[in-house]
Amino acid sequence: MLVAFLLTLVAGGATSIGAALGVLGRGTNPKMLAGGLGLSAGVMLYVSFVELLPQGAHVLSGGGAITTRGTAIATIAFFVGIALIAVLDRLVPEAVSPHEFSGRMTGTHGQAEVREPDEQAADRALRARLLRTGAVTAAALAFHNVPEGFATFVAALQAPEIAIPVVAAIALHNIPEGLAVAVPVRRATGSRSKAFWLASMTGMAEPVGAVLGYLLLAPLLSGDAMGAILAGVAGVMVFVSLDELLPAAEETGEHHTVIYSLIAGMAIMALTLLAL
Repeated sequence: MLVAFLLTLVAGGATSIGAALGVLGRGTNPKMLAGGLGLSAGVMLYVSFVELLPQGAHVLSGGGAITTRGTAIATIAFFVGIALIAVLDRLVPEAVSPHEFSGRMTGTHGQAEVREPDEQAADRALRARLLRTGAVTAAALAFHNVPEGFATFVAALQAPEIAIPVVAAIALHNIPEGLAVAVPVRRATGSRSKAFWLASMTGMAEPVGAVLGYLLLAPLLSGDAMGAILAGVAGVMVFVSLDELLPAAEETGEHHTVIYSLIAGMAIMALTLLAL
């Protein structure tokens, strides 16, 4: 059990590598911000559609070939996840809502005397938005990492020699997850330590999930319930990517950096999933 727990801890701890990368250098650099957010969106979109949603349908189909019933329930759970996070999004005050802010300054010569206050207000709004983005992303990733940690733990208990390559692959795809949280929080707060520790804590959800799953969740969350949860988490991550990460990345004005980073994030996740 100790070896299984340590392997799960290693997998989750790799998030700190991404967190460290996210706090190095100039956190306010537009290209770095655009690249980090685009990369994060690519990772989350790919893992949602290619891993989480199909895995949810697989579990809902009884663990065998994916059935029409399994696909239908997974699809419903996916959109329920989107609906839940969308409702939470609408409860956010307008001052920090991503739908109520545009980071691009469009002032004219006639508005020159108020340009500086406008820029300061825009910067405060962008910081608030990025902080919320980082927090929501951290929560979504942490929730996703709980069953992932439990799965790693169980695999290590059954066959440690098989679990080691699984742990390595999970650790690899946890690196960009740490980056996903650290970059917006670093920009929002100006604090490297806050960004690093918040991002690192998302990875620690894996050993926590291992312990909780082993003690409590295994008899309660199985079969259809776990399948629906996986599909619902996919919906949450897709909504966060499309409503938070990509719009915030586009606000930097570095469109091509965003697109290239989005594709790079998908490619990184594809390679790590192939390793699984």
